[in-house]
Amino acid sequence: MGLGGCIILIAVGAILTFATDWDMQGVNLDLVGVILMIVGLIGVTTFSGIARRRRVVVPPPTTVIEDDRRREPPF
Repeated sequence: MGLGGCIILIAVGAILTFATDWDMQGVNLDLVGVILMIVGLIGVTTFSGIARRRRVVVPPPTTVIEDDRRREPPF
């Protein structure tokens, strides 16, 4: 799951928790929303930790000077 998926989980969880007043028998949608937000936050922290470790410092490129003069054989 990428960073976008984690953000979507947080958004859906917030919508279920704060923006809805539906009542389903046997399902607490507020709790489901909080769980989704927690899972999304765990995913964001995990993703950022992995992404930070993947960053590799690349040394600056070395300058290569090529000699373009064509050498002609002596006569």
